[in-house]
Amino acid sequence: MTDQHPIVPESGIQRLLDILRATGKKYNLEKIVQAYEYANDLHSGQFRVSGDPYISHPIAVAEIVAGLELDTDSICAALLHDTVEDCAEKTDLKEIEKLFGESVALLVDGLTKIVIMQVDDKEEAHIENLRKMLLAMSRDIRVIFIKLCDRLHNMRTLSVKPDPKRRATALETMHVYAPLAHRLGMQKIKQELENLSLQYLDPIGYAEVQQYIEGKYGETLGFIEHIRSDVGQKMAENGIHFTLEGRIKSVYSIYKKMYNQNKSFDQIYDFYALRIIVDTELECYTALGLIHEMFNSIPGRFKDYISTPKPNMYRSLHTTVIGRDGIPFEVQIRTWEMHHVAEYGIAAHWKYKSGASSKEEMDKKLEWIARLIETEDEERDPEEFMHALKTDIFHDEVFVFTPKGDVIALPNGANVIDFAYAIHSAVGDKMIGGKINGMIVPIDRVLQNGEIVEILTSSASRGPSRDWLSMVKTSQARSKIRAWFKKEKRPENIHVGRSAVEAEIRKHCRAVTEAQCETITATLATRLGFSCAEDFFCAIGYGGLMMSKILKRLQDECDRVVKVEEPPVELLPEDLPVVKPTKKIRSNSGIIVDGEGGCAVKFAKCCNPLPGDSVIGFVTKGFGISIHKQDCPNVIQGKQNPENADRWKEAYWEVSQTREDAQSVYEALLQVHVDDRIGMLADISVALADMRVSILQVGVLSRSEGRSIVNLKIGCRNIDHYHSIVSRLKTLDGVFSIVRGFS
Repeated sequence: MTDQHPIVPESGIQRLLDILRATGKKYNLEKIVQAYEYANDLHSGQFRVSGDPYISHPIAVAEIVAGLELDTDSICAALLHDTVEDCAEKTDLKEIEKLFGESVALLVDGLTKIVIMQVDDKEEAHIENLRKMLLAMSRDIRVIFIKLCDRLHNMRTLSVKPDPKRRATALETMHVYAPLAHRLGMQKIKQELENLSLQYLDPIGYAEVQQYIEGKYGETLGFIEHIRSDVGQKMAENGIHFTLEGRIKSVYSIYKKMYNQNKSFDQIYDFYALRIIVDTELECYTALGLIHEMFNSIPGRFKDYISTPKPNMYRSLHTTVIGRDGIPFEVQIRTWEMHHVAEYGIAAHWKYKSGASSKEEMDKKLEWIARLIETEDEERDPEEFMHALKTDIFHDEVFVFTPKGDVIALPNGANVIDFAYAIHSAVGDKMIGGKINGMIVPIDRVLQNGEIVEILTSSASRGPSRDWLSMVKTSQARSKIRAWFKKEKRPENIHVGRSAVEAEIRKHCRAVTEAQCETITATLATRLGFSCAEDFFCAIGYGGLMMSKILKRLQDECDRVVKVEEPPVELLPEDLPVVKPTKKIRSNSGIIVDGEGGCAVKFAKCCNPLPGDSVIGFVTKGFGISIHKQDCPNVIQGKQNPENADRWKEAYWEVSQTREDAQSVYEALLQVHVDDRIGMLADISVALADMRVSILQVGVLSRSEGRSIVNLKIGCRNIDHYHSIVSRLKTLDGVFSIVRGFS
């Protein structure tokens, strides 16, 4: 088969085989040669933009994969990764599985782009391909290893592409693939991807930094050699078997510090680094002591990533010291296993680990992928998916501790609520407050590195507040909050969602009938993949589906169902039907009352209802309709009088009042039971001020045994806002219960 392609020398596959033999691992070379010959045959007549035969690309990718010392199936998949996509008329996944097995076919499938899709634009197609890749990655991590090697070779040969294509590829690499490599701990590949991307995104800045590095390295070459000599002599004197490596900070790393942190070249203190590789963990700490004995350390620049590894498995000791002539340099100390993991991250698993326990450990390291895939069920639209991707995976991280000392990694900007849901959904759902380093803090307090976070829970908690959706940083927390509302508040969600959808329909088509409304919503629900209209309304109600995302499709469906209005026919007075008015009238108070158009509405002082409460109206004599909570004692007692049966009217809140962004403010009464101590009232006032809650009235009743009652009348947007306020007040020291209303 290879004789048909003299343009591709045998040395291509021979070099790959030499690399594999040099690893000392047992590869199925016969299967790898078969994969090469099959790919070579399929790619016959195909060429890269550079003019090279296309098969040169799969071979190069396979060589990079071999450098990671992955298994035989990974090498085969690297050789075959473009066959299904670029040679669809000659082969398919079933043929790949038949020839090379299920494992290789699954890897190739994960690496194959979705080329036939019903999507609106290229951006959506791109996001769908990312989704597919990450889903495949969650099933088999080798998919992303091979994909990163594929992208690395494409970046190495990017110069032959036209400028717009170079920039687009470099931007995607910088924003997606380099952060993925970092998240997987594959620093060697990550750094090369970043440097190659920077060359095309800012060639002038890259050249400037590169020129500086070359100049400074030439000036201080003697400094580095002198340090290596001194350290090497010290290690040998103390009987430590070691390897020394000198390192200069990468171009992109210096560029980022200069432009993101506005630093000059002279302000970059870790420009030089010395890496000491030893045999055991104990020798790491011995070497650290010797370094600090030889040089003065810079305070605050020591990091122990051996006892507290990074989430991407990175382990090393870091310290920055002052060398000869006052020049600072960083020292990294690690074992050979730590070094391999630092270079190749999770991919190093194939060299050092094996067996069932290894798979369990690997699954734990990849929990963040599973979280993203879980979130995908809720985050239906591309924007939500990309937000989750950038926030949960590609964002800078903060590391905080549980009271038991476990490390929890969260995106930079995450708060106490995010932490609670990172522990467990049940912890988040029952949370009533939080402590940081032993001090009670607001639940939206942003977390900082090294803090110890404790979550306060209560079995009496009514669950999360809708306000939390706008507070949380992680898609994991947002997804779990929505899941709670989806499960626990289905009737309310359906009502809220139905009202929102019907309001938009009537806004777009004023002459729509009830039957047309049902047709529009049923059809749209089916087209969006819901089994029934109620599921559709529920998704809108709990926030799983944003109205703004379906508005255009809703309007198109309205235009399809509702015909263009015909000119109105003028009717004579005697032709007009006499019908009892049943239209729902919206009052300016945010309440909808059936059959009572234009009536004045007031809120009963006995229960002070808030948007989100179940309410009912009572027709008073001369004072309009009084709105009560359904469970108000006066309602329960009043309904027992049959003479007033026709005066009770159905009522409910407008959707706009129950939403998170509601602007109207209603009166809420709180009876706060507190310890009778100095400063208690001040603490309550400060807490309310922090939440921008207006205090309309306040009173204090003293009771025995050191207890007091603080009666508060406050401004409140809706019932969720009320629960958020109560949750915040319960975190205050000395508050032991809060009752709604005054007794």
